[in-house]
Amino acid sequence: MTGPVAVAVPRKGRPLEAALERLAAVGGPAAAALADDVSSTLRYEKAITKGAQPADRSVYDRLAEYSEHGEDGPEYTLVRDDREGHPRRVVFDSARLPVAGIDVLLVGREEPFRALRTHEFALGFDSADLVLEEVVQLRPHGLAGLSDVNARIDPRDTDVRVSTGLGDTVRHTLMATPGTLPAGVDLDRSFVADYDGPLCISPRYERLVEAVLGTDTLDDVEFVYPDAAAEEEAAIAEAGLGVYLTVTGGTARDHGLVLGEDLFPSETVLLENEAEATGATDRLKSALGRGVETAIRAD
Repeated sequence: MTGPVAVAVPRKGRPLEAALERLAAVGGPAAAALADDVSSTLRYEKAITKGAQPADRSVYDRLAEYSEHGEDGPEYTLVRDDREGHPRRVVFDSARLPVAGIDVLLVGREEPFRALRTHEFALGFDSADLVLEEVVQLRPHGLAGLSDVNARIDPRDTDVRVSTGLGDTVRHTLMATPGTLPAGVDLDRSFVADYDGPLCISPRYERLVEAVLGTDTLDDVEFVYPDAAAEEEAAIAEAGLGVYLTVTGGTARDHGLVLGEDLFPSETVLLENEAEATGATDRLKSALGRGVETAIRAD
């Protein structure tokens, strides 16, 4: 008998919630109930870990209660959080649910993209950022959007490709102080191409920014990085120009920054390892991509 289609998902955070919302949108009431259950549980656990919510029971008692749902889950597990004291944190482990007539097993992974690269799964959800940070080739000219990503992946490096974005709203955005940006000049890629000076970014996004802007654009640019204790927007205000994630841009404006071009969406994406594809995974991929409100589609 054919087993369920295993799909790798993040253990926590925005990409997991985006994946659950997509599954709920196409999976019917059972998937919607599961998505709501997992999301609310993990938000509560995150609040406890951050000290914003008191815990009335031990983490082991809470873990046992969360897992009393029968064999289809959801199931949770514990990991060490990177906050001070390294508390244990409850994260998603697995669940089984029907989606578009397909029996699906969701499996939590710290970095689903890497699990697809090692051929553990045919399908998975992860942040588009990780794809750029790991496998997208650097070229003189930058990326116009996520639809360009697959063309920049060397097929000798990985069989994983982006299937579609999920429509998240967080974006990597250019920011500058009014003193850095001359009056009447647009803060966009062409401005960076003519710019000579520091560009403040988070260290983990160096390769992503190089891929998005292109190496020619960054010829005369020097990357600088925020101090560990500093807010990224404050560090960009000190440097004069930078790239950071925005939703509304309110924090950047509070630091006196001008918001420029949205360079690239930090979007959750559906990924496929083409070498592991089957008829069932193709049907599931098609169902998950149907009706997604995103300008980013790779097939």
